[in-house]
Amino acid sequence: MTNSFTCRNFIDGKWWDSTGKTTLESRNPAYKSEIVATFPRSTIADVNQAVESARQAYKTWRKVPAPARAEYVFLVGELLIQHKEELAQLISREMGKPLTEARGDIQEGIDCAFYSAGEGRRLFGQTTPSEMPNKFAMTVRTPIGVCALITPWNFPIAIPCWKAMPALVCGNTIILKPAEDTPACATKLIEIFAAAGFPPGVVNLLHGVGEEVGKALVEHADVNLVSFTGSSATGSQVGEICGRTHKRVCLEMGGKNAQIVMEDADLELALDGAIWGAFGTTGQRCTATSRLILHRDIKAQFTAMLWERTKKLRLGAGYDADTEIAAIINERQLQRVSEYMDIAREEGANILIGGEVAVEGALKEGYFFKPTILDNVTPQMRVAREEIFGPVVALMEVSSFEDAIAILNDTNYGLSSSIYTRDINRAFAAMRDIEAGITYINGPTIGAEVHLPFGGVKQTGNGHREAGSAAIDTFTEWKTVYVDFSGSLQRAQIDNRD
Repeated sequence: MTNSFTCRNFIDGKWWDSTGKTTLESRNPAYKSEIVATFPRSTIADVNQAVESARQAYKTWRKVPAPARAEYVFLVGELLIQHKEELAQLISREMGKPLTEARGDIQEGIDCAFYSAGEGRRLFGQTTPSEMPNKFAMTVRTPIGVCALITPWNFPIAIPCWKAMPALVCGNTIILKPAEDTPACATKLIEIFAAAGFPPGVVNLLHGVGEEVGKALVEHADVNLVSFTGSSATGSQVGEICGRTHKRVCLEMGGKNAQIVMEDADLELALDGAIWGAFGTTGQRCTATSRLILHRDIKAQFTAMLWERTKKLRLGAGYDADTEIAAIINERQLQRVSEYMDIAREEGANILIGGEVAVEGALKEGYFFKPTILDNVTPQMRVAREEIFGPVVALMEVSSFEDAIAILNDTNYGLSSSIYTRDINRAFAAMRDIEAGITYINGPTIGAEVHLPFGGVKQTGNGHREAGSAAIDTFTEWKTVYVDFSGSLQRAQIDNRD
């Protein structure tokens, strides 16, 4: 057992104790008696201090040339490389995911650092002809201001990096509010940002409860932008507040993602995709494959293949080398997944394998749930429509490509999607007709890359995208500039035609 450590807030370039006296704990989900870290239950006074720090720093940070701002972010990437294994071990202890996935979490942060740093020399505007003589017209990007970044626990390094790095390169200052389950990961990340030498107040960290600290940041008059990743229910509340207070808001929320397997698919390849998509990160991804839409001609064969592979998956602590399925993040989420099994039974679904908490041997010391396959699932069942966020996949049978697309689209969400087929015509029709922000052809629903936009439609998002060059649009405002060098008054939008 490793000793726990104490997390503090980071404000104005210094580590601070909260003005409040209450502390909270994060625990190892594979060994729930182990306290990984204690962290402050921050107060409104802490929020005000952080916002004021970020507001003051913004006045000078926005004037630093973008290529110079990018050099700080590039250095963060280099420091992440140096601390990669240390951070991976911490992620595996505090969040629970297997070490191979934890290393990927950090690599995503590294990739994002180098990509975002490159954008420091590519914050392009546009030039365009004016309709009038001796007049120049162009657009430029300007920063927005103080950005509150509210992040989840499932990618405790990657997602904060997705948000922070482009925001900083664009000239904004940031306040990171991490999830209560992963304060140690956030603390170590901000230690790296601090080591990169950002000016005081440019990067800030606030620990605490989402309903308190997160809500106060969203409502604060001096916060200009909120970037939130989490549930659709919470995201709708964030969006409502930001709409009422005229804040820029970027929402990345839930998913009920589906993988279609057609009768002409490479079934072994589709099986690999289904196992990874459904059970990678213990199903705790917004892009996880929670529905498998199977053509009736291959359903029986594919189901048998899926069952055979699923029963061999090894459960255990993320830091154990043999682990394939790690722990659920906490007791509350474990109970939520269990309750959906009762719902599945009540609705008439058949649990082919799993469907229960794992308590064998050392597993009883943590929050483990057996990988689960639900069969005979129909589109109107709750287990086909609601995000479970655990190692559970629902099988749904179709008789045609058209039915498969219709069922895939029959959801309130629209994040990621997948189809396995050898038919190029079907593949292109799927790319056109699937209602989702991300579509994979012959690949699983998980595996986004940092140089491409990430986000979804419907209740998954509000039109903004993270990652890629699209993130620059999230964290900048457009300014249109006219330069009239005619020496006389020229009146646009007046009928000057003879």
